[in-house]
Amino acid sequence: MTDTTPRPTLRAPLTRAFSAQLGLRGDVDLPAALRSLLATPTDALPVVPASAWQPGEPDPATLAAMSARAHAERGTAWPQPLASDAARYHGDGDRLAWETPAFARQERLTRVAVAATADPAMLGDVVDGIILLCEQSSWCWPAHDDSLQRHGSVLATVTDPYLDLGAGEVVGQLAWVDQLLGDQLDARYPGVRARIRHEARVRVFEPFTRRRDWHWLGLDGDAHNWNPWIHGNVLVAALRLLDDPSEADERARILALVIEGLDRYVDVLPEDGAIDEGYAYWWNGACRLLEALDLLTHATGGRLDAVPSIRALRETVAFPHRMHLGAGWFVNAADGQAKPSADQPWHSLHRAAVRAGDLDAQRFAASHRRPETPAVVEAEGLGRVLRGMTDAAWLQARASAPPAPAATWLPSTQMLVARERDSSSSGLSVAVKGGHNNEHHNHNDVGSFLVASDGVPVIVDAGRPSYDARTFSERRYELWPMQSEWHNVPFVAGRGQPTGPEYAASVIEVTTGETPSLELELAGAYDVAELESWRREVRLDRERAEVSIHDAWRFAQPGPAAAPAPAATPTAAPAAGPGCANRQA
Repeated sequence: MTDTTPRPTLRAPLTRAFSAQLGLRGDVDLPAALRSLLATPTDALPVVPASAWQPGEPDPATLAAMSARAHAERGTAWPQPLASDAARYHGDGDRLAWETPAFARQERLTRVAVAATADPAMLGDVVDGIILLCEQSSWCWPAHDDSLQRHGSVLATVTDPYLDLGAGEVVGQLAWVDQLLGDQLDARYPGVRARIRHEARVRVFEPFTRRRDWHWLGLDGDAHNWNPWIHGNVLVAALRLLDDPSEADERARILALVIEGLDRYVDVLPEDGAIDEGYAYWWNGACRLLEALDLLTHATGGRLDAVPSIRALRETVAFPHRMHLGAGWFVNAADGQAKPSADQPWHSLHRAAVRAGDLDAQRFAASHRRPETPAVVEAEGLGRVLRGMTDAAWLQARASAPPAPAATWLPSTQMLVARERDSSSSGLSVAVKGGHNNEHHNHNDVGSFLVASDGVPVIVDAGRPSYDARTFSERRYELWPMQSEWHNVPFVAGRGQPTGPEYAASVIEVTTGETPSLELELAGAYDVAELESWRREVRLDRERAEVSIHDAWRFAQPGPAAAPAPAATPTAAPAAGPGCANRQA
């Protein structure tokens, strides 16, 4: 499909870095360069087949835990996503009815694949899981499919598959199964691997190369977390599953498209490494990018390694610990949760931090390592599970005190995070953001702040509800958590903040020293003609152990009532009156 829409100029930081590493000049024939660099399909992924594992090489705790769960559910029915539940998205808007069993099916396949590395009797269960996925009408999550718009169908159109996060996750999982157990599948179940390759071609490789209008490519300059998440899975699949000698050119072309796509995400990743979707989305955005680049480094024998040479990549490795408040609580923005699951792929952060030379990020990742417990969980996906349970550096890592920066200023998102005590989550912490109201997973929250005591939020951002059909539609701002009225921002002349990139803050002054503070001009975040200025200053006084929020406003003429919004707390929302306000927490 040809798209003639004008596109922003791509700076191509990845391609430029790779060209420099390879000594290439001028126009680069990337597919040709890749073909000569890439390892063979059997060696391209950084986990050897299970038949080559040495005793004790994979993490024993992970192997034991997943094997126990896999054996316990043998003989039970596999989770079955239903067509009627897929159609519900276009009816009552429910996403979970279909997604819950679909995700559970893939998690079960991960468990049985790991279990089969130690017990060949589990290989039949692996085949059952593979074929169930191959016979599933669509790998695309119903909430993402464009079948209704293109074909008038509330169910997936199997002749026109949509390549989304779900399809990427399935093809990536099948590629990792093939890498892990392919020789055993050939010996006992010949033909299964050919089926995997057929489905990968029809559902992923052909749509990926045929349709170049995917919104997640970032052709309009707006690359979000789908970009590295999907490209990373296409990368895994192409490296492993395009293994016929006749497919060598195709393999190199697809990998060149992957690099071009990842380049668009790197191109918009700010130099300070911040993620406007917040910490919770870092794991499926910037982290997916770092994982994909790590795979490219391995598949090219170390010849292509962008992380050390690109500042944004090095800085984003620090983003998780910069957003940490304490005890599993994080600064949450947009749709991010304040206390997401602790079961994250910490090994991925650890690996990236080692490559970036960031000792604080290594410490933060290692602070989550518990040698007596599994190194990974199956919800991470098979690829992440295999990387984590076979990464010697991660398995040998030992927990240490996590870093706690005294103050962090991220100019790209206009966010300040400051602590009462350097290197400690005890005492008060404050976070305040400016930004604009067209951020990814946006809430209308320009000027919002939160306060934590001993790492636990006490003045909070409410977060988001469970996703449904309204969440990413024109009805998004019907949902109360997305409205500015439910954030800690001013309510001006009876109005909250509108949506759009033009509704933004400007930074007046920021200080990260002994008394960290951020002063913002918020008038631009409102559609109130009479409002000339609304300045908000958030300050942490370490000596007095006090956070103060000072609002001062000016109208062109007297009239409309205005007030700071009540502060959202876990239990109450105290009222505030008009005038200049100085609140302390």
